Amino acid sequence: WIAALVSATTADAAQQGTKTMEITRKADLKTVDGPADYFTGKVTITGQFQRPEPSRVSGAIVHFEPGARTAWHTHPAGQTLLVTEGVGWTQIEGGPKLEFHAGDILWCPAEHKHWHGATPHQAMTHIAIQESVDGSPVTWMEKVSDEEYLAAMGDQ
Repeated sequence: WIAALVSATTADAAQQGTKTMEITRKADLKTVDGPADYFTGKVTITGQFQRPEPSRVSGAIVHFEPGARTAWHTHPAGQTLLVTEGVGWTQIEGGPKLEFHAGDILWCPAEHKHWHGATPHQAMTHIAIQESVDGSPVTWMEKVSDEEYLAAMGDQ
């Protein structure tokens, strides 16, 4: 019976195809400019991905030159930012503007209108990870004004 079980298990595995880990090499990652409709200043997006169902995860490495920032936006299932370089600012609508640094991890809850970007004098890079709901990971809104961007810092 053990031979029959092994044979059946092997046949099932063959029908499902070989399961392998997918690796995208650094040299193969594509870098594009952040669209002007969604960003102010110089922003580049590298390695943007959207995993196939049943996963809903998407993400990218996003680099902001000094003064660059996102437009106001929301994520239907929230967003995690892993800050890899530099110093940045973020703000949830109606909340204080906060500063973050390389090594910090940010969580923005679902459907909270927010923005994030570099400070005026230092670049910032983060890895953004979010999930899609109804096929979309983000809803973009109006741009962050210079007045909003340069407003006083909140309590840290």
